[in-house]
Amino acid sequence: MVMPNHIHGIVIIRPETPTVGAPPRARPSDSGQARGPAPTSNETANDRVETSLSDLVHRFKTLTTKRYVDGVKQAAWPEFPARLWQRNYYEHIIRNEPDLSRIREYIVNNPLQWHLDRENPAVASL
Repeated sequence: MVMPNHIHGIVIIRPETPTVGAPPRARPSDSGQARGPAPTSNETANDRVETSLSDLVHRFKTLTTKRYVDGVKQAAWPEFPARLWQRNYYEHIIRNEPDLSRIREYIVNNPLQWHLDRENPAVASL
């Protein structure tokens, strides 16, 4: 859910499973140059690539910041006065179906609460 000053989402991280016909992950060649697409994270002991939530959040923030900067330079988007993203993020591990249902409901209903949010400029000016 995209809000005026933040986003909410549910991220599911599953162990990587080999895909038939998938291109090989990057590995240094004899010349020291990588072959194939770059790995998404560090290799594990059993040669499986794992991506953590912090890796995903970092990549999301980096990609969206880059695209926003490109929009400012190429499409006259307004410049952002400070950092586009806050330094950290909030997380909650969903452990069961009732918790998942509660989180989903919160995410869906969150926009209805924006008029009460202290970060809303209309509320902050009161």
